Amino acid sequence: MKGVVFTEFLELVEEKFGYATVDHIIERSELSNDGAYTSVGTYDYHDLIRMVVELSQITGSRVPDLVKFFGHHMFHVFTKAYPELLRTTHCTFEFLPHVEKAIHVEMRKLYSDAELPSFRFEYPADNEIVMYYQSTRPFADLAEGLIEACAEHFGEPVRIQREDLAPHDGTQARFAITKL
Repeated sequence: MKGVVFTEFLELVEEKFGYATVDHIIERSELSNDGAYTSVGTYDYHDLIRMVVELSQITGSRVPDLVKFFGHHMFHVFTKAYPELLRTTHCTFEFLPHVEKAIHVEMRKLYSDAELPSFRFEYPADNEIVMYYQSTRPFADLAEGLIEACAEHFGEPVRIQREDLAPHDGTQARFAITKL
C-alpha cells in the first residue's frame, strides 16, 4: 500500500486526537517498520489495520467507523490533489466512475507498483448507480466513506446500501447509491 495512505492516516489522527495518540498507536501496533512512513514508499497494509485497531481501543470507536471516517478525509485529500476532476464533474454519479477512469490512471502513472482497488458500475435507474468494489485489501469501509464524502461534497442526499460480497473480509462489496 502506498505510503501516502499511511502519512495521511497519521496526520488525521494527530489532527483529531493529538500527537500523543499518534505516538501511542505507533508504539503499541507492532509495526513492520517502527512507524517510519514516507508518502512515496510502499508498506504492508496490515500495519494500517493494526494502527486502526489500536486507535479503536484508545477512542472506543468501532474500527469500521474509523475507517469510514478516514475515507471522508481521503476524499478531501483527493479533491485537493485532483481539483480539475471536480471542475469536470458536477455530481456524485459523474464523479465516482471518474475515480477508476482518471484518478487511478494518474496513480498508476506516478506509482507503477500501486495495487489499487477496481470499480465497476451499473446504472439501473436515473436516480441510482451501483458500484462494485474489489480489492486485494479489506477496505470496503474506506470506499464507503469516500462515497459518503463525495455525496456530501456535491450536496446530494443519497441512500447507500452496502452488500458485502466476500463476507467479513471487506475485499468485495456492492454499493447501491440512490439519489433521494
